[in-house]
Amino acid sequence: MNPPNKPPDDPFGSIKALVQEMQGLADQALRQYTPVVESIIGSDNKDARHIKQTLDGLLDFCFYDPIVELFRRLCRHYYFIDPQAAAFCVNSYREMRDSEEPDEREAS
Repeated sequence: MNPPNKPPDDPFGSIKALVQEMQGLADQALRQYTPVVESIIGSDNKDARHIKQTLDGLLDFCFYDPIVELFRRLCRHYYFIDPQAAAFCVNSYREMRDSEEPDEREAS
């Protein structure tokens, strides 16, 4: 343990630990959501409530590319059930991603 006024040995240690924890959660989400998405698509499930709940859960992990792929596949399936709701999900994802990327206008 460091004395009160001494900086930590690795100032980025807590950030690295947080990133590793997020990655672990994303890996776990991928393992749990993959069979759910495969089942919905494979059985041509049209339960809009179940699909929407699954998409909402996936959206929480859309910082992880394999989850993004599941999200896109399920959105394509959902589009043929409820095009407006699917478009809303896609726009929610885009807004989330756009808010995470630096504004190009600020870089100029």
